[in-house]
Amino acid sequence: MATKTIIDPITRIEGHLRIEIEVDDAGSVEEAYSSSTAFRGLETIMKGRDPRDVGLFVQRICGVCTFHHYERGVEATEHAYGVQIPPNARSVRNLIWAAQTVNDHTVHFYQLHSMDWWDVVSALSADPVKATEIAHQYHATPYNASVSHYQRVAERLTAFVQSGQLGPFTGGYWGHPAYKLSPEENLIIASHYLDCLGVQRASAKASAIFGGKNPHPQSLIVGGVTSARDAINAERIGQYQFLMQETMDFVERAYIPDLMLLADKYREEGLAGHGGGLSNYMSFGAMSLGEQAWDQRPFLLPSGLVRGRDLSTVHAVDPMKIGEEVAHAWYTYSGNETSLHPLEGQTNPAYEGFNDDGSLKTEGGYSWVKSPRYDGAPVEVGPLARMLVAYASGHERAIEVMDAFTDRMNLPFEFWYSTLGRTVARGVETQIVGGYIPELLGGLINNVKGGDERFFTRYTAKDGQGWAMAEAPRGSLSHWITVRNGQIDNYQAIVPTTWNSSPKDGRDQRGAYEASLVGQPLADPTQPLEVVRTVHSFDPCMACAVHVLNRDGEELAVYEVAV
Repeated sequence: MATKTIIDPITRIEGHLRIEIEVDDAGSVEEAYSSSTAFRGLETIMKGRDPRDVGLFVQRICGVCTFHHYERGVEATEHAYGVQIPPNARSVRNLIWAAQTVNDHTVHFYQLHSMDWWDVVSALSADPVKATEIAHQYHATPYNASVSHYQRVAERLTAFVQSGQLGPFTGGYWGHPAYKLSPEENLIIASHYLDCLGVQRASAKASAIFGGKNPHPQSLIVGGVTSARDAINAERIGQYQFLMQETMDFVERAYIPDLMLLADKYREEGLAGHGGGLSNYMSFGAMSLGEQAWDQRPFLLPSGLVRGRDLSTVHAVDPMKIGEEVAHAWYTYSGNETSLHPLEGQTNPAYEGFNDDGSLKTEGGYSWVKSPRYDGAPVEVGPLARMLVAYASGHERAIEVMDAFTDRMNLPFEFWYSTLGRTVARGVETQIVGGYIPELLGGLINNVKGGDERFFTRYTAKDGQGWAMAEAPRGSLSHWITVRNGQIDNYQAIVPTTWNSSPKDGRDQRGAYEASLVGQPLADPTQPLEVVRTVHSFDPCMACAVHVLNRDGEELAVYEVAV
């Protein structure tokens, strides 16, 4: 008989996510349910506002990927108005995008996900000499790898643990049998965990050079950007370049070698396909490189859809085939609608509560997240989806970094279809994005030197519908706007975590989280580390996924929290 386990909350940052699993007698996950339990947001307060203010409001959807919501909101209004921004403005936006993406990926791995792979308690007993020798197996000049440095890290961790104030290490499944690293290997990644706390400031500062500030930038406006003086200042450009070089040095000498270490020690899990989940992968295109219509626009990483892991064919994405269902979400649609396109989207809360035993009412609604579907099918979005779409599209750099990693680690391509593969995909994508920064800077410099100092396009506001689709670090992000009488009449955002964390739809098709957990064997069902590891590999952001608020301040629901 299956036993039920509840993990709530499961996220380390950005919102509340509850995972319920049913485990069979053999210790494998038989069924899984993903539920966002937070009711919050911004979409409906956009109604009645000036469309030109959209960006500054919607970036508050999230505290991490702020710029990406900001950019999508501004671009949705530009699409509705028919505005085409100048090349210099696109370059500036892309430089912010690159810095934010590199920052997001490194912080996600080390601060939010790496502890699912390394054991801090085990690291305390490591031999710094052996740790130094191991670090040199994965890079000729590994980051901060010396006996004295590792000794200081071990002493720092020991003092931290002995203080009893564990902070981010509180509640971990330390000593769990699913941890595979030796004490020395744990110490190496623990060292880089601490290093990243300092290094991530560099990429954050870089994004603020052209964004005005971080995490909530303020330099984008409908028609272009306001940071023109920074973009034509050689000193400011040089500062950005230096800061990103510092960050990419950490990526190449710490992040990628650590992923190699994980691939080496956790290869059995990767080869078994644990956490592989859905076989459909979608990308809206990462980093716009032109101002053509979206379906004709070049991207750094291309848009497309891979169905059933068939890399022989990349299908074009049709924005009109996107719909959101609410069969198992705490919302309702007027009439008999079962799915709505985001341009016609509705946000009508219909909270159903929990069972008497505190479990989810899975026969009805069980999440504040809707169920986005593409042409009626669930899809996975995010770094793995982007890399697979790019690989299948013949993208030379994507093929190069993915093949280089599997060749170095002697792994088959199927390794990518796993929790481990998803984690590594985020790292190799960071190499691609960071490696493109010199070309971005060169394009901006050459364009300005050639006499083009345009950073803004004048326009006339008008009514209409608009949308913006592109990739954020966590995956495919789209914003949709309807303007009537000069004001916003409807606004919807479908974010990466909504795609991935969605509950079942009306045909009981699982979302990416749920699908990735079914079939997962657990070493200890009472401590479901493998579940946490797989869900974290998607980088959940529930704050992004749920955005509902009554702009008039009316009471919508009352919740009693036991303390």
